[in-house]
Amino acid sequence: MDSSIHHFSELFAQLGLPTDDTAIEAFLRQHSPLAGDIELANAPFWTSAQAAFLREEWREDADWAELVDQFNLALRAPVKSGS
Repeated sequence: MDSSIHHFSELFAQLGLPTDDTAIEAFLRQHSPLAGDIELANAPFWTSAQAAFLREEWREDADWAELVDQFNLALRAPVKSGS
């Protein structure tokens, strides 16, 4: 496995999503929490290409797998509203 370290914003770039902190936070707010019975790659908000990338990277324990796992966990967490 390639041991390159990727930043969370780079995963968003791979998925064709905006990569700035504000956009990442907005994405997480919009799509969290993802129900526990839905696999990350099967979430309804992905295109088929995005889903295939997530599925393949995770299944093959590829270079992006750790970041995909972190992203999965971030989407499972309830969003905390600023009070």
